[in-house]
Amino acid sequence: MEITDIPTLPSPQRTMNWRDLNRFGPGDRGVDFYFTCLEYSQVLWRQRLPARAILCLDRAWGADLDGSESTLGEWPLPYQALVYILQNTPPDLFLGNPRIHFQHYADRLGPPRAEQRKWRSWACWALSCNARPDLPGDPKHEVEEPTLEQITAALDAHGHPGETQLWQSVMSAISS
Repeated sequence: MEITDIPTLPSPQRTMNWRDLNRFGPGDRGVDFYFTCLEYSQVLWRQRLPARAILCLDRAWGADLDGSESTLGEWPLPYQALVYILQNTPPDLFLGNPRIHFQHYADRLGPPRAEQRKWRSWACWALSCNARPDLPGDPKHEVEEPTLEQITAALDAHGHPGETQLWQSVMSAISS
């Protein structure tokens, strides 16, 4: 199966590797970091590494943005990119289990912006459950899985302006 670019991620025209993300220090996680995460996720996807591409999206969701950045207008938070990866990964490639990944991630996140990152992870968990219902949860991980209403309320409280609507539109597109 051929890999085509993820339409909602930028298409870098240069060679990239892990050093492109490593150049950002802990206090330098703004717009440039966010955009680089999106680009590198596309590169990893092109290299047929979907699980690593998702991990790179995790880093993008953790960027220190307030929602007013113009970059978000062209490259919104990558909820749609996640669904694209989930629905278009060829069966011979390693995807892991994003449902379990986001379930564990949400339960273990700490500062900075712990609540924002936690609820984004639960939002991604919900997308994973809906886009790939064949992926099982982790019955050994004792955590209360939130309802869609709880995720919506938490994204309203902790996300960027318009983030809840973005997530809901991606969720609705899966269901239709």
